Amino acid sequence: MDADLLYQIALTLVPQIGPVQARHLATHFETARAIFHASGNTLKRIDGIGEARAAAIKSFRDFAQAEKEIAFIEQFRIIPLFITYPAYPKRLLNCYDCPVLLYFKGNADLNATRIISVIGTRSHSEYGRLITEKLIADLTHPGVLVISGLAHGIDAIAHKAALKNGLPTVGVLAHGLSQVYPSQHTSLAREIVKEGGGLLTEFMSPAMPDRHQFPARNRIVAGLSDATIVVETGVKGGSMITAELANGYNRDVFAIPGKVTDPKSAGCNYLIRNHKASLLTDAAGLKESMNWDDALVPAGKNNKQKQLFIELSREERLLVDLLQEKESMHIDEINQRSGLSNSTVAAAILNMELQNIIFAHPGKTYSLQ
Repeated sequence: MDADLLYQIALTLVPQIGPVQARHLATHFETARAIFHASGNTLKRIDGIGEARAAAIKSFRDFAQAEKEIAFIEQFRIIPLFITYPAYPKRLLNCYDCPVLLYFKGNADLNATRIISVIGTRSHSEYGRLITEKLIADLTHPGVLVISGLAHGIDAIAHKAALKNGLPTVGVLAHGLSQVYPSQHTSLAREIVKEGGGLLTEFMSPAMPDRHQFPARNRIVAGLSDATIVVETGVKGGSMITAELANGYNRDVFAIPGKVTDPKSAGCNYLIRNHKASLLTDAAGLKESMNWDDALVPAGKNNKQKQLFIELSREERLLVDLLQEKESMHIDEINQRSGLSNSTVAAAILNMELQNIIFAHPGKTYSLQ
C-alpha cells in the first residue's frame, strides 16, 4: 500500500476542497503528504486555493477517518487510484472536474481501447431491453469495455448483456463500496467483479446513496467513455444529465430513437432533435461513427513503423511518434499525452492532413496514412 495513501484520502476530506481544487494541489506537489506539510502562504498562492482553503488544509486533523478507510481497502482488496497514478483512467484526466481519488474493486482495464457507456431509464420497455441486448451483442470484441451505473432498468440490462457476451463491464456507484445499491443487484455486482469487470466509485466506503451524489457519479460514467449511448429516457433524469456532461467533455453521444408518442423515448428524441446526440439504430452505425470497423490490435503487437520522408517540425514529429503507437488515437488522448496546447496540436494536425501524413476519421480520431 502506498505510504502516501493516508494523505491522498485526507485530501478528499478537507472542507472547501472539491475535485478541481484537489487536482490543482495534486499536480502542484510531488506527493499528497507534501500538501499537508506545506506552509499556509505556499498553499494560498496556488491557483484556486486562496486563504480560506489554505486555512482549511492547515487545520485539518481528521486523519483517523482516513486510517479507517485504509483498513477497509486492505481488508477487501480495494484498489485506490490517485490522479497521478499510471493506472488512473486516462480519459477522465481530460475532464476538468474529475475525482482526485477513485476506489476500484475488480480487474477491468479502465484504459481499455474502446469504452462505451450504456444508460437509460429504470422503467424500460421491451423495445429498450431488446435494443440494448442486441447492441452490446453486436459490439462484442476484445478491447471493448461496457460502463453503466448498476441501476434498475437499462443499466442492469447493459451489464447483464456484457456478461452474457463475455465483455468486461464496470458499474460506477454513487456510494461507497461497503454496500450495493440497489440491494437487489448485489449478486449482479459480485458476478461483474468475478467475470473480470469491476465496481468504481469516488466515495469512501461508509458513504450511503444520496440524491446529490448521483450527478457526481454520472460525470464519471460520461468522462470514462469514448461514447455515451442513451437507449430510453424521459426528458428529465439522470440519463439526460449524463448526456449533457458527455457533450461538455467533448465525448460522442448517441441516442436510440423511439415513437414520438412514447414518453420513455422523449429524452432520446429530444437529444437527437436538438443535435445533442447522433441518431443510432445499431452497432454498425456506432462502429462507423467511431471508426471502429478496423480490427483491434493486441497490446504489444503494433510494431509497424511508418517511414516519413517529409521534414516535420518538433511538434509534428511528436504527434507522429504518438500515432505510431496505435492504429488510431482520439484527439483528447493526443492533447493529453503530447503535453502541447490544444491550439498547437490542432495546427500541427491540420498541416499534416494537408500533406497526407495524418488521416482524420469520424469520431475525432486520427491515424497515420
